[in-house]
Amino acid sequence: MFYNIFRKLKKNKKNKIPLIIADIHEKNSLVISELYKSPEISLEIKSLKIADYIIKDIAIERKTVSDLISSMINKRLIQQLKQIKIYNKSLLIIEGDLDKVIDEENNISKALRGLLISISINHKIPIIRTKDYEDTAKYLITLAKQQLKEKIEISLHSRIPKTKKEQKSYVLESFPNVGPVKAKKLIEKFNNLLNIINATEEDLKPILKKRAKEFKDLINS
Repeated sequence: MFYNIFRKLKKNKKNKIPLIIADIHEKNSLVISELYKSPEISLEIKSLKIADYIIKDIAIERKTVSDLISSMINKRLIQQLKQIKIYNKSLLIIEGDLDKVIDEENNISKALRGLLISISINHKIPIIRTKDYEDTAKYLITLAKQQLKEKIEISLHSRIPKTKKEQKSYVLESFPNVGPVKAKKLIEKFNNLLNIINATEEDLKPILKKRAKEFKDLINS
């Protein structure tokens, strides 16, 4: 039996409010005050052993530029970045005018450049740079809202065909090395998809040539 792969799925219209969990050490930050004001998210403050913020399965470390420099000097940042890697996803937010510090061309700026490269390449942790606490809050809210969206599988086709003939070709073209021309010939010879699937390798060879075996192996796998 063939399932109708062209039917539209019903969307769940139930609205949900995403949760942002903030570490208790962030409670006096202006970021928290911005999050409190937002009706788009729910905010929970608790003691976190790892990270400044948790959004679903994402651990987020937030550093102002001055925090970044001091944690770089005392090497605490590297330890924190290693810890947040226990989460499926991790993120570093750098808040403030980092360019101003880097442009000074001194030992601190050189060390910062090396640190940023190491975070991205060696630790594979994405970095988001924000202007100020308001900008940071906006990014956190946007990230939280994104986690509510259902993950949609990427379609192999640019559009869903409407006619039966187009739908048959659509299915056949999903097979490796079967383009529009071969799909059309298969439909003309066998009439429907069931006949094509039940056809022997020898029956398919006049159209698919040496690809007939690959076609049958895929169907039978």
